[in-house]
Amino acid sequence: MLLEEPEKIRQTKRVKPDWLKIQLPTGTNYAEVKQIVKEHKLHTICEDGKCPNMGECWGAGTATFMILGNICTRSCSFCAVATGRPNEYDLDEPTRVAEAIKLMRIKHAVITSVNRDELKDKGAGVWAATIKAIKQVNPGVTMETLIPDFKAHWDLLEMVLAEQPEVVSHNMETVERLYRIVRPQAKYERSLEQIKRTKAYGRRTKSGIMLGLGETEAEVFKAMDDLVAHGCDVLTLGQYLQPTKMHLEVKAFVTPEQFKMYKEVGEAKGFKIVESGPMVRSSYHAEKHL
Repeated sequence: MLLEEPEKIRQTKRVKPDWLKIQLPTGTNYAEVKQIVKEHKLHTICEDGKCPNMGECWGAGTATFMILGNICTRSCSFCAVATGRPNEYDLDEPTRVAEAIKLMRIKHAVITSVNRDELKDKGAGVWAATIKAIKQVNPGVTMETLIPDFKAHWDLLEMVLAEQPEVVSHNMETVERLYRIVRPQAKYERSLEQIKRTKAYGRRTKSGIMLGLGETEAEVFKAMDDLVAHGCDVLTLGQYLQPTKMHLEVKAFVTPEQFKMYKEVGEAKGFKIVESGPMVRSSYHAEKHL
């Protein structure tokens, strides 16, 4: 009996399908990006979020910078970024990010951040300073900012929008029914309201949803309708992958054919751009979303 148990465990373990093969990080460009990130003491969501596309993106000389440290005040059950009380608040970080972008010769920069709910301004001041520094040091560089919800302090959102990043992204992450499980400290309606206000401010809006967490097709379609109704221009859809055993399990591996269907449905519903595929992440091929 003891010999049979491991075999039973192996049979029930969910195996990744062939279409989810990850490219290992290699090459000269990858090494150069890694060195620049290290020398400037920067964080990237590529590393901290265990992104499966890091090899491809860093190999092409691009990276998504993560500002305001690498410890998040929220405990989303899908995310590999560490949760806790941050002890880092680096006012020199905007300049270092801007200089790194210059060294990498990046033409379209992508910036994201952890949530800093413990700060009075939720990190909006560093966000604004970072956008301003990037534009000053890198004239002509365009930018996508993947921002938090600032706890619905809309004056803080406007502080960031006033610096005029070309694309402003805020991920829904999942369908409404799963919010309490996937994003317990966020609110579905709050995220939609943020996208609506961003669009009203005149920015190109973008959001992303992970699939494979137990959502139904009807729930994905409703999320699409809600996003379009609130002014979302660009939608990304990708497969959720469990970063560690402490995170939510994958409920289903969505096939490439299903992702193609979602892309077609999304385009028909009115999104200007829909990126939909197993390996798609919010900043993947971001330069195409201008």
